[in-house]
This record gives sequence, C-alpha cells and structure tokens, in this order.
Amino acid sequence: MTAGREQVDFRGPLDVTRAATAVIDAQDIVIGWSPAAEGLLGYGAHDVVGRPVSTFLAPGATSSGPPLQFQGNEIRVARHRDGHEVVVATAVCTLPGAGPAVRVLVATELKALREWEARLALLHGLATQSPVGLGIYDTDLRLTWCNTAYEREIGRPFAQFRGMRADELYSDGKFVTKGHPPTLEAVMRHVLDTGEPFLDLHFQGRPPSDPDTEHLWSCAYYRLQDADGRVIGVCEDAFDISDRYKAQRRLALLVEAGRGVGGALDVQVTAEKITEVAVPEFAAEVTVDLAQAVLEGEVPATSGAAAASLVRVARCCPGDRADRATGSGTPSPVRYPPGSPQDRSLSSGGLVLDESELVVPLRAGNSVLGLVTFLRGAGAAAFDSGEVALADELVARTAVSIDNARRFARERTASLALQRQLLPQQLPEQSAVDLAHRYLPTDDVTGVGGDWFDVIPLSGTRVGLVVGDVVGHGLQAAATMGRLRTTVRAFAQLDMDPVEVLARLDDLVAQSAEEQWGGALAAGGAYADVTTGATCLYAVYDPVSRRCVMARAGHLPPAVVDPDGRVSFPELPAGPPLGLGGLPFESMEIELPVGSLLALFTDGLVEARDRDIDHGLDTLGRVLGERDASLEELCDRAVAELLPSGPTADDTALLLVRTRELDASQVSEWELPAEAVAPGRARELATRQLHAWGLEELSFATELVVSELVTNAVRYAGGPIQVRLIRDRTLLCEVADPGHTSPHLRHSTEDDEGGRGLLIVAQLVQRWGTRYSRSGKTIWTEQSFPASN
Repeated sequence: MTAGREQVDFRGPLDVTRAATAVIDAQDIVIGWSPAAEGLLGYGAHDVVGRPVSTFLAPGATSSGPPLQFQGNEIRVARHRDGHEVVVATAVCTLPGAGPAVRVLVATELKALREWEARLALLHGLATQSPVGLGIYDTDLRLTWCNTAYEREIGRPFAQFRGMRADELYSDGKFVTKGHPPTLEAVMRHVLDTGEPFLDLHFQGRPPSDPDTEHLWSCAYYRLQDADGRVIGVCEDAFDISDRYKAQRRLALLVEAGRGVGGALDVQVTAEKITEVAVPEFAAEVTVDLAQAVLEGEVPATSGAAAASLVRVARCCPGDRADRATGSGTPSPVRYPPGSPQDRSLSSGGLVLDESELVVPLRAGNSVLGLVTFLRGAGAAAFDSGEVALADELVARTAVSIDNARRFARERTASLALQRQLLPQQLPEQSAVDLAHRYLPTDDVTGVGGDWFDVIPLSGTRVGLVVGDVVGHGLQAAATMGRLRTTVRAFAQLDMDPVEVLARLDDLVAQSAEEQWGGALAAGGAYADVTTGATCLYAVYDPVSRRCVMARAGHLPPAVVDPDGRVSFPELPAGPPLGLGGLPFESMEIELPVGSLLALFTDGLVEARDRDIDHGLDTLGRVLGERDASLEELCDRAVAELLPSGPTADDTALLLVRTRELDASQVSEWELPAEAVAPGRARELATRQLHAWGLEELSFATELVVSELVTNAVRYAGGPIQVRLIRDRTLLCEVADPGHTSPHLRHSTEDDEGGRGLLIVAQLVQRWGTRYSRSGKTIWTEQSFPASN
C-alpha cells in the first residue's frame, strides 16, 4: 500500500505470526509465551512460563480430559489475568524433532475468527455465487482472473479465454452512455493511467453465451494495487440489467403511449400515434388496419365483416416517420390471404405471433375494430413474452382510444346534422336587407349550442329578424333552441306582429316547462330541459315603408348604425325572459334610412368575466361604426376584438343587417271606395300597371285575383279598400280592408251562388295568406314571373 494508508493484512487470525501463541512441552507446561498472547490474556511471560496450560485455558466444551486432548480447531473459554472470561478459538500444532517443545497452542478471540470467516465467505461468494461478473485485467489489459458469473457470460471455462483482451471477448459491443472513452480498452487504460474509477457505464453487446440476444450491462472499472501501492491491474464488475432495461423501456413506451395515444378524438390520428410510439424502440415497422365501418363511426358486426373491409390507415417504419394515409389520399383497402397471421388473428379474435411478426387485434367489447401488426427486421430478436404482453397492452389502450374517437365521430356527425337542421346554413336572398352572420358555440366538441338566429321572409317583401339565447350549452340546449326557432318561424309566417309572436312563444315555453317539470317529478328524476330563462329579440323590417318594428323578451337591444356611422342602442322595453309570464311585451317602431345597419346579437359576444357588458357594447359600437367595411368584414372584426380566443363561457350569435328600400317604380298603390264599381276599377288599374312593367302574361290571372279579393272586401268589410302591387322577386298583390274576418277556402255545391272565388284565387297563385293589423286585415298573393322575366 502507499504511504499514509492503513496496512491491509491478509493473514488469518489463527496465523502464528498474528495469533496468541504458547509453546507447550510434553507435560502441558508452558515453555514459551508470545507478546500477542500477553495482549490477549493479560499474562506476562514471567506469569505463565513454567506453569500448566490450565492456568489460563479451561477444558473444551466437549472434552472432559486434560485441556489439550483435542484435534483441530476448538472453541474454548480462557481466563484473563483480571479474572474475566474470554471466548477463544484455538488450534494445536505438533512440533517435529527432539527437544522439550512438543506442541504450539494458537488462540484468538472468537469474534476476530468469525469476522475473518465472514470475509472468506464473502470472497468465496463473489467468486462462485455472485450474479455480478468480476474480472481482473493486468496492466497489459489481459484477463488474469474471473469469477463464475463472468465465466457463465462467456460460456466457456476460464482456461479457454485466460489472457484475452476485453474488446476481443465483446468485439461487437458498444457503450450506450456518454462522457467517457468509447471502448472497453480505452476505459480500462484511462483507469490504469489516472486511478479515476468509472461507475455505472452501460455497455450493450451480445455475449458469447447468447449470441442471438442483445444484452445490457451496468459496468464499473477501478484500479487494483498491491500492499505496497504498486498498480497490478483493473477490476471490472458487470451486472446484466437487460431485464430491468426492458422493463423500463416497456414502462416508458406505455407512458409515451399514454401521452400520445388518445390525445386526439380522431380515429386516424390515434392510429398514427401508436405507430410513432412503437417505432423504432419496439418494432421496425408498425401498420394499423381498421374496418371501414370504424371510420364511419360504426362498429363492425363480426370479425368476418371486419376482415372483408379492412383499410390501411397508418404505417410507420424508420426513415419515413409516419407514412400516413392522410398524406396519400383516402385510406386504401387491404386484404390478407387465408392462413396469414392477420387472417388467423381475425378468425380467432386473439393475437398471433409468427417469428418476428406480431399481430394484435383492436378489440372493443365483442367487436374487432381492426389489427395492429408489429414487424422486426431480419436478424432482430423475436418478441419475447414480456414484449408480447407490452404489445397487447399498447393495442388495448389504442383500441379504447379509437373506440372513443369512433363514438365521438358518430356523435359529432349527429350533432352537426342537428345543427344543420336547427340553424340556417344559407340565408335566403332578400330584397329588404343585406345579411351576414357568425355563430360560435362554446361546446366546440359538438359544434352546437343554445344561441340561435334566423331570417324569415314575410309577405309584402318584409323580413323577420330573430336572435335568441337558451341557458346552457351542447346538445340539450341545442334541442331546446330548435324547438323555439321552429315555433318563432311558424308564428312569424302567420304574419303576427313581434309582440304577439313573443306572447305566444312565452305561453308555449311556460306550458312546456310545466309539463316537463311535472313529468320529471312524477318519475322521480331531474328536470332535463333548459327552456326557462330563454331570451329572444324579434324584429320585422318593411323595405317599402323603411319602418322596423321590434320587441324583446329579456334580450339585449339591437345596435343601430345610421348611414353616417352613428351608433345607438334603442331603448326598447326589455320584457321578461320567456316562460316567466305575468308581464306584457312591448314593441317599438323606428324608421331606418336606407343603408342603416342593424346588429342583433347574444350576450356571449359582449359579456365576459374579464370585462363588463358596457365595455363590450362600446367595443361593438366602435367596430360597427366603420362605414367602409363590408358586413362580412364587420362580423370578423367584431369576433376578433370581442372574442380573441373564441367563446369562453357562453355561446355567441351575431346577425348583421344592412337595410334596403324598394324603389318607388316597384310599388303601385291605390285606394278605392267600397262600391260596386270597385272591382272593375281595380282590374283596370292592375292591368295598366302590369303592361307598364312588361308583365302582360300575368294580366289574366291578376285580374281574376284582384277582382275576387276586392269583391269580397266590398261585400264583407266595407271601405276604404287599399290595393297594392309590388314587383320584386315575384309579383305581389295585396288587398287591405278594415274588416277582421278571416277568409276561408271551401268547396261550393252546384246550387251555391258564390263561395268559389277564393278557391279560384288559390289555384291561380303560388302562395297566398292573410295578415292583420290594428286597422284591419290584408289578403296577399304571390305569383312567379314568366320564364322570360
């Protein structure tokens, strides 16, 4: 050892150079006494020499004779000079030759012997039983000694590879850790030269005992020196951590799969994720084939049905890192021949291992959604039992995610179909207004919500504008919204004024809530509807008079922007939300100059947690005041400024309307007294106007319509009578009188003198109807233009 270090003594405790020693003559008299004996028992030589052994040593536990009648090592009790007992291990050696010295008694404390024996057992265990491979290389880096574990790794007796270098034993191995010399010999040389040890270096290779399998060892290298400090070589200890490494890698794959697979509610993206997770760590190539029904949101009926309609949706191998079906068009059909691993997996419903090919079915309940195939390249190790279990777990997780994505796709398809039914996808062209709109549901998963808007063509070129808000989000709110929208449209097309529409809607909502609450309570369940608390704004704009009548039920008032860009929010009476009842609704009528902008919206646009509603209204007014922007641009700017991150707490609907006016040349109106000549005068005026518009082809039908409607007004309602023709996208004919009696179609008998006129009118026109006002009623008809017009 080097100077300053504790001397390491490799002698045993019963070695005569270390142990307590007494020389005994033939009469068991002590004739010699060592300093070590004095140190152990306290007797000096002058106290013991010439005295019998029994002075300090009691008979053995198994011996009843004299103290020294034993063979080999024994445990004895010795008496210390101060009187206490010392348990010692003893050995007796016979001395050759003549002379008084016959035997040597060697003794040491039993504790020291046990410690030495433990060290010997440790060394023996390291050499023969330890799972850690130990090898000693000399200063020329040649193997001079190894233990049994090391010998097992090599697969040959030590004598056959003694003196070989490490790089010769593991010629194809490599370190997978960084920050040290690259080869075994370089690492050992560094240790010899510097004395700096290396710990926990990971070395990967194929041991001679198992040349077909990659192993991984955790290695340590440290320098060996003799008692005088001379360098004698390098010790290598290596522990095979292949199983632990595989377990860690499997766990890492599962963790990565947990993060990646299932992160997107998309069938194809989910399939691609498992291929990316498994390549190249687990397999050289991975493919995912799914039944066509899965991509359509359905479940294959049987395994055979899945086999007949498999399509390749994802494939990944080193170098292409996601050869995805999306990159080459639609998923392509794939068929496997009978007897192939894939065919066998589909037939059995279980996984199939065929050398370096592993096929695992994607199962959801009793159905097979598809297959995942793991492939390893030529020369690669086959899948072991642990890897098969890992593949099964990966595919099981993927199957759950794909099934969830499939369910989501089906629900989303249904939701979007519902949305298309509930909301206008393409607003009808209007002569009264220009339109633009935006709809942003909070529930971006289903894409539907509780807000709605509508544009309803009405008689006389008028247009109904409606926006509403139902408490809640998602399909439940959307279903309720659909009922309200349908009801509003039905009432509006009966030509009811806004107050009456809201009153009828309020009654319907209150009745619906009461019925559903009663049903829920009777069934012991919870009320599932969200109708109560709904709000609505309904407005009717007439492009002939440029007047707009509006009423609201708990909804925000509209924003009105005049042609000069001035913004106002009319003080429209609020009215209670729908379904509460008890309070009347009130309307307001305003005149809108041509080119005015009317904005109907829900509170989700202007109200947010981080700002009050007044701030939102100010921002909306500022955006709408930009006179040069188109309606589409204004919609985009309003959404961008008020909802920069999209809707957060509430659905949002925005309807922008820019008003038009029908040109005076498109409208002709006359007032006639309730006299017998009125029908003839009406026919004459209508025919003249049709000729002026170039609509002579409609003269015959229009004369009959006007004549019949004016005749009925004279006979049943009195005067004055208003006759109006409007040339718009169709020809509109209106006859207004002060009566409130509703006309009815009926079939007259052969003996009836009348009753056939309205039936004839209905046959001549495309549509007809009646609307009521405070001053009476108006019967209107609509005729299509000839094809040339």
